[in-house]
Amino acid sequence: MARIGRPQEQALTLSKIERDELERLGRSQSAAHSLVRRAHIILASAAGEANTSIASRLGVSNPTICHWRKVWFEKGLTGLYGEAKPGRPRTHDEERIVSLLRMVIGSKPVGATHWTVRSAATTTGLSKSTVARMLALFNVQPHRSKTFRLFSDPLFVDKVRDIVGLYLNPPDHALVLCVDEKTQVQALERRQPMLPLGLGYIEGVTHDYVRHGTTTLFATLEIANGQAMTQCRARHRHQEFLGFLKHIEANVPSDLDLHLVVDNYAAHKHPKVRAWLAERPRFTLHFTPTYASWMVFVRRGPSCAGGIYGSA
Repeated sequence: MARIGRPQEQALTLSKIERDELERLGRSQSAAHSLVRRAHIILASAAGEANTSIASRLGVSNPTICHWRKVWFEKGLTGLYGEAKPGRPRTHDEERIVSLLRMVIGSKPVGATHWTVRSAATTTGLSKSTVARMLALFNVQPHRSKTFRLFSDPLFVDKVRDIVGLYLNPPDHALVLCVDEKTQVQALERRQPMLPLGLGYIEGVTHDYVRHGTTTLFATLEIANGQAMTQCRARHRHQEFLGFLKHIEANVPSDLDLHLVVDNYAAHKHPKVRAWLAERPRFTLHFTPTYASWMVFVRRGPSCAGGIYGSA
C-alpha cells in the first residue's frame, strides 16, 4: 500500500525548459549522483507525489525533500547544484596570487631564463606547494616553450590555394609530383652483423661503425597513387637538381604534363634550371609559400624518414 503524506503546502510547477533540463539531469550517467537525485525529487514533486512517498522511493529523509523544494522555490534550477561547502579559510588572498602570476608571466629571474617553482616560492614568500598548485590551476607553465613561425609571404593565400587545388583536383592529362631533397644522408656500415630480436633479449647493433661519407637523396611522390621516384647524388646543387628533372622527364610518358610542387630552395630557381624549364612547356613548377615547405607531401612525417627516403 502506498504511503500517503501530508498534502504539499505549495504546488510546484515547471516550465517546458525546466522540465527538459531536469529530465536530462535525471537520465545523466556522468552527473553527480546527488544532483541526479535532486532532479528526481523536483520532477516527482511537480507530478504531485507526496513528500513522504518521494522520500521512501528515493531512500532519503522527508526533511531532505522539504529542503530541496524550498531551494527550488528560492533559486530555481541553479539552486540544485548546491553551494560551496564550508572549509578552512584561504591562507593567501587574491592579491598575493595575482602578484605571483604577474611576476611569473611578466618577468624573468636574475641569472636564469625562466621561473621555477622553488625560485618563485623564494621570491614571493609562498610555499612551494602553493606556487605549484596556483600555476597548475591557471595553467601557467614557465618551464615549457614551443616554436612558431609567422608567414610573411604576401602571396601566401594564393600559393596555398594553388597547391591545395592541385592535390584536390589535379588537371586532366597531367601528373602532380611533390619533389624534395634529403641532404647529408649518412652511409654507415656496422663493424659486426646485427643481432636479431629474440625471446628475452632485444635487437643488438655494435656501437662502432665505418663512415662511408654522405649522399643526397632526390625524391618525388606521385600523390595520386603514392608511387615514389628516387635518385641519389653526391652533392646538392642546381646541377644535381637539373639532373633529377631530366630523370623525371625520361621516366614519365611524354603525353602527360608535369606539375611539380617544390620548396623555395635556391637550386630550384637557378637561371640554368629556369632556362631548361622554359624549353619544356609541359613542366610547371608550383612553389610553396615562404616557410611553408611542409606543404610538399614527400617530406612530411614518417613518409619522409622511413618510407620514401628509407626505400632508396
